[in-house]
Amino acid sequence: MFPVQTPIMAKRVAVIGAGSSGLTSIKCCLDEGLEPVCFESSDDIGGLWKFKEQPEADRCSIYRSVIVNTSKEMMCYSDFPMPDHFPNYVNNSTLLQYIRLYAGHFNLLKHIHFQTTVRSVRQRPDFSNSGQWEVVTVDRDGREETHVFDGVLVCAGFYTQPIKPLSDFPGIDTFPGTIIHSWEYKDSDPYLGKRVVVIGIGNSGGDIAVELSRVCEKTFLSTRKGAWVIGRVVDRGLPLDMMMMTRARDLFYWLLPRALLNLILERILNQRFDHKLYGLQPVHRILDQHVVINDDLPGRILLGDLAMKSNVQKFQGSTVFFDDGTVEEKIDAMILCTGYDYKFPFLPTSLSSGSDGDLKLYRRIFPPSLERPTLAILGLFQTKGAIMPAVELQARWASRVIAGLNHLPPAEKMNKSIEKDVQANLKSYPSPKLAALQVDHIPYIDSIAKEVGVRPNIAWLLLKDPAVGLRVFFGPCSPYQFRLNGPGHWSGARQAILTQWDRVAKPMKTRSIPEPSSFGLISWLGLSGGAALIFALMAMQIIPLFLNSD
Repeated sequence: MFPVQTPIMAKRVAVIGAGSSGLTSIKCCLDEGLEPVCFESSDDIGGLWKFKEQPEADRCSIYRSVIVNTSKEMMCYSDFPMPDHFPNYVNNSTLLQYIRLYAGHFNLLKHIHFQTTVRSVRQRPDFSNSGQWEVVTVDRDGREETHVFDGVLVCAGFYTQPIKPLSDFPGIDTFPGTIIHSWEYKDSDPYLGKRVVVIGIGNSGGDIAVELSRVCEKTFLSTRKGAWVIGRVVDRGLPLDMMMMTRARDLFYWLLPRALLNLILERILNQRFDHKLYGLQPVHRILDQHVVINDDLPGRILLGDLAMKSNVQKFQGSTVFFDDGTVEEKIDAMILCTGYDYKFPFLPTSLSSGSDGDLKLYRRIFPPSLERPTLAILGLFQTKGAIMPAVELQARWASRVIAGLNHLPPAEKMNKSIEKDVQANLKSYPSPKLAALQVDHIPYIDSIAKEVGVRPNIAWLLLKDPAVGLRVFFGPCSPYQFRLNGPGHWSGARQAILTQWDRVAKPMKTRSIPEPSSFGLISWLGLSGGAALIFALMAMQIIPLFLNSD
């Protein structure tokens, strides 16, 4: 008789949140043989991208007209391209549609417990040996339940705690108008014919100011430091990130002196419009902080419907005084686009460091203070590239660490790495908490991909498959690159890379334009004989010389 073998139970992993990060975390757990159990406090998937008429406490909130700043080919999941007919820059409802397609394609919904809130996540008494967690949840009927998990993936988002620095504005208590944060803003309807001050020039501040400028009597955009502004569309009408986020360009930038590179890039942007003339000139260099991506901001300033202002000095009733000495009267409303803080009240306080509640995270994922690396926080970073594929790589690595397939370095080494990253960013971001969030996009995702074992080998690709290798190096650093080989290999990755520009063109081909006929030229050459041919060849040589002369 053969001995009866006891089946090995799959490790159970709690996934907190069913937004874009939570869904890919569920899939990554399944890919590594783990058993994910997802808890979502709302009644639907989508997280940040699900629009609601009223904001809900401790949840993400967006305005009705949100359009993403990263193109569909750069922000999709690595093994699930967006449909080719989707526009290159999708709005929130189209992105939500894509997220639902992803969840349906990989059958993820059955792992989600909706309307279930996580109250606490605590280490079990034997954590140093088991690495297990006790997770307390409350369902829609108020029933409390305690679960035991072998791992926890926190995907709760961090655009949930709006920062409202009202104490920075003396006299604000005398202001009779409305004051809201961009977290509360939904559309421009309440501001028709009003005079509104928008404070803060991040992407939300720029978007909201532009939208208001179309309906308000006057819109003022107040900024302390200014910003570099670039549109979503660049050379030949192609998507910004597909042209800018390439390995070849990243290498070129690394080779050039930073001061020279700043000078070149700033000159390029100022050729589109003079940032100083438009009141946008920032105090920082272009590579030091994030640029503002906005297609319409310069045009609204040019039309006079939007006016740039310096920092607000004080309020006196409905009159606003600015640092540059200018004054605006009869202001009806103020909208604060002053960013967000983050907090995870269900996590142990021991994971936080400092009075500001900062979370020290190795590679922006793992708390080095844990004896066992069975908890990861995903999506808690800021980058100049697309968030979703970066979070997907985080989830691929985290699920492999929890499954025991990858291992982390000693805590001392992780802490040194964290400190090095913070120090490198402090010059541009004076707050250590904010500096810790910043990552350099391609180097960061490559570092995670290396841990997973999926970073593309450019030299090997160029030798084995030049068509793909050239596109991987010189073309956009699209997510499919991380499915070409290694764990999680996807057989469709090569074709996705070869056809990515076809999917860019597809949604724009809405009008049939016939190719120019060569019949007329050929007939004319045939009739005119050799003299005409010689004249044409001479013209082809002379005209470029003429056009290029000063």
